[in-house]
Amino acid sequence: MAENKEHYNESDIQVLEGLEAVRKRPGMYIGTTDVKGLHHLVWEIVDNAIDEALAGYCNSIEIIINKDNSITVKDNGRGIPVGVHPKTGLSTVETVYTVLHAGGKFGGGGYKVSGGLHGVGASVVNALSTNVTVTVYKEGKIHEAKFANGGKIIQNLTVIDSCELERTGTTVTFKPDPEIFDTDIYDYNTLMIRTRELAFLNKGLSLTLRDDRDDEDTTGETFCYEGGISEYVKYLNQNKTAIQNEIIHLEGEESDVIFEVALQYNSGYTDSIYSFVNNINTHDGGTHEEGVKRALTRILNSYARKNNILKEKDDSLSGDDVKEGLTMIVSCKHPNPQFEGQTKGRLGNSEVRKLADSVFAEGFERYLLEHPEEAKLIIEKNLTAARARVAAKRARELTRRKGGLELTNQWGKLADCSSKNPEISEIFIVEGDSAGGQAKQGRDAKTQAILPLRGKILNVEKARLDKILGNEEIRSMITAFGTGIGEEFNIDKLRYHKIIIMTDADVDGSHIRTLLLTLFYRFFRPIIEKGHVYVAQPPLYKITHGKTFKFVLTDEEKDAYLASLPSTTKVVINRNKGLGEMDKEELCDTTMNIEHRTLRKITIEDAMLADQVFETLMGEEVEPRRKFIEENAQYVENLDI
Repeated sequence: MAENKEHYNESDIQVLEGLEAVRKRPGMYIGTTDVKGLHHLVWEIVDNAIDEALAGYCNSIEIIINKDNSITVKDNGRGIPVGVHPKTGLSTVETVYTVLHAGGKFGGGGYKVSGGLHGVGASVVNALSTNVTVTVYKEGKIHEAKFANGGKIIQNLTVIDSCELERTGTTVTFKPDPEIFDTDIYDYNTLMIRTRELAFLNKGLSLTLRDDRDDEDTTGETFCYEGGISEYVKYLNQNKTAIQNEIIHLEGEESDVIFEVALQYNSGYTDSIYSFVNNINTHDGGTHEEGVKRALTRILNSYARKNNILKEKDDSLSGDDVKEGLTMIVSCKHPNPQFEGQTKGRLGNSEVRKLADSVFAEGFERYLLEHPEEAKLIIEKNLTAARARVAAKRARELTRRKGGLELTNQWGKLADCSSKNPEISEIFIVEGDSAGGQAKQGRDAKTQAILPLRGKILNVEKARLDKILGNEEIRSMITAFGTGIGEEFNIDKLRYHKIIIMTDADVDGSHIRTLLLTLFYRFFRPIIEKGHVYVAQPPLYKITHGKTFKFVLTDEEKDAYLASLPSTTKVVINRNKGLGEMDKEELCDTTMNIEHRTLRKITIEDAMLADQVFETLMGEEVEPRRKFIEENAQYVENLDI
């Protein structure tokens, strides 16, 4: 073995002091330094105020976006302790904001239940900010400490004024460091969605969000829900037709673990189930969600058999059958939550499963017995879902490959790529015959597959899986993707890591895009969550002058190009509404060629918001859609009618 002559000794081992580690590796503490990480800073400070509310000492929190894009968070809790901390020799405020893992969340009696995961929020925010000011109202005095340049103390905690004796609370103002983050501009809607969610999850707590950046038009909203998660379910179901009038809300507590669930069935075909632990969204579920689902299936089967709705020869209802059309919020407040997985999105505490099962089973069984008419409607919906599941199983067989890539629909045949490597393979879902033909001729056959579609696919928001699987175009996509659908879905079998929607730049094209995205969101959501879905951006205009022509994507590009031409040029501008208006070379060069094209990645920033938008735009109810159009018509440009 060759001698390793590289220099490596004790001098190569770094020791990072204080908050240096946070600035060196911010992703370890806040996940990312993009726009998501920027907004995460806000919730680290808000979580501290929420902890005061969970402990029963705070009923009002205010979040302010200041003119300089700094953030102020005010609460009327007890106020951070101001005395000297015995271990650091600093005031407790300075300790909390400069020492990692210093706080009231580590079993010292500060908080039984905490919304934060690590107890490092305040110091991490300080480390990643250019300046931080902490003001504490306590015992008739106003105390203030200031930090700057990544958490360095520039003003020790000082009494700066007096206040009313009964006034208590903490106010924190911080400005994120632009050298750390990709952007330092806060988005009001992103903050509003989470603020509203926190209000739903903490009944009776008033949360106000205000945006002071516009001198002429200050934006602000206050959220307070005395009904808690029941009002959350009502909000999520506002554009849906409920099966039972009242929302079922069940609660229970054992060994300082507080559990509650709220649910209501609607006439739709998809479920909306969201679970939380200490206000943290457990995207991957966990024991609290498992306990409820287990009890839900057991109680409905038991009720159906006791009332002779399910006969002895009938199969039992499955978990999927009883979830159809169910909107449900599961919330658990736990003094010592154990999270699993890399993203901490799953609760692992085994004792919570038993508590959730017990509380839900007892309360839901009582509800069914006391509301026989509503119980009948729920069971009938479950049975219809079960029959559809059996039909879907038969239809699903048609989507499986019988060997090779012999996949056709009424409109055309899949032109597959030769590569078997999903990481470099992409499939274009193309609207229309002519565009499909041109795309096939202009593609890179090694990595680009083309699947033409015949017009508009089925609106899956208004159909069950069995009907969806009867649609030829949808079956073609399922087979091409290779993932299966429903209970058989497996993201690891995806054959293309780029699924690209390529439609005309007109109203019909937009409608087809929306229908496809609805399908992907409802039945292939992981392909969106994993970043595999894109929308092609064909040029909006073709500008011709003499023998020269140029394609541009936007009005801004068009105006800039026209401004660059001599004033004496004769210019012809054509707006491209159809992909078929370009020949194969033009379509390839502008929209498909990896060197020149522009793709827009589809993301899900907030699953609940996306759920509502799809329900509003594509669902059965007409009134919410009309309201949406009226409220958003003012923002429409280049209306194509």
